[in-house]
Parts: sequence; structure tokens; C-alpha cells
Amino acid sequence: MPTYQRFEDLPVWQEAILLAELCEDFIEAARERITWSKRDQLDRASLSVSNNIAEGFERGTTNELLAFLYIARGSAGEVRSMLCFFERRPALRDFKSQISNLKPVAESCSRQLGAWTQSLQNSDIAGPRHLNDKSRADYTKRKSRESGTAAFQQLLEQHLPPDHPQHPRRKQGGASQI
Repeated sequence: MPTYQRFEDLPVWQEAILLAELCEDFIEAARERITWSKRDQLDRASLSVSNNIAEGFERGTTNELLAFLYIARGSAGEVRSMLCFFERRPALRDFKSQISNLKPVAESCSRQLGAWTQSLQNSDIAGPRHLNDKSRADYTKRKSRESGTAAFQQLLEQHLPPDHPQHPRRKQGGASQI
């Protein structure tokens, strides 16, 4: 999994900024047919997705990042909800195609954010604010040991017969017959 140094390089941020641009284009094109408050709401919600990804990324803890990613995902949902509303409006019939093209971009942002939050929730990294030289070294050693153990088990599975008492699958089953 790549490590990103800048939020601008994140694929989800790139998708989110595209969503904001496309919403801006739609708002400008449909300006006369949508009330100011709804245009403003869509504009703010669409830009909120990328802004919250950026703000969370720049924070120092995983918990802060998670909080902002949840807000970003909520904003992507808000954009989709507004697009569903606009799609139903007779005055916006001429914009159905443009609206239909926007919805998958918002859905993509939601899916990516959901996957990212899921992976962060299962991570044991507290964030860069909590790291020092010793904790970084400990984390690197632990990950190296874990990958070494997995590689060793894979070798055992490849070279030991399945009925061998030391075979990993046999040990996982609980009943070792000696």
C-alpha cells in the first residue's frame, strides 16, 4: 500500500476535488433554475468532501483523521441526496444527464472514504503526533516479525505434508494427533 506525503496525491482527494469542480459546473449551468440557498448548499457540501480529507490528512492523529473522513463521507452523501432531489425537479429536466454523471463521482468518494476509514479503524498506528524514534523502530520490528512469521508458515504449508503434526493447518484445527 503506498504511503502518501501530501493530500493532493491521494486518489480519494483527487476524486473529491473533481466532484467539487463538476458540481460547480452544474451550479453555473443551472443557475437560473435553482434557488440561491440550494446552489450554496450544493457548493458547500461538494467542496466539504475534499476540504475535510485535506484537513484530516494534515492532523496529527489517526482519531482526528477518522473524524474528518467521516465528515467528508457525510458530505458526499449530502451531495448525492441533493442530486437525487434535483433529478426529480421538472425545472431541471434538461440537466438530467449532467446530474446522472455527478452521482457516480459522489458514490465513488463515499466508497473510497468508507474503505479508508475501515482500514484506519483496524490499524494500530495512533498517528504521527504519537510517534517518536523508539515507537517507529518498535513498529517496524513488529511488522517485520509478523511478515516473517507469515512467510515461515507459508513455507511450512508448502513443504510439510498436510497430515504432519507440525503442519500449521493441523495445529489450527486444535486436535493434534501424536
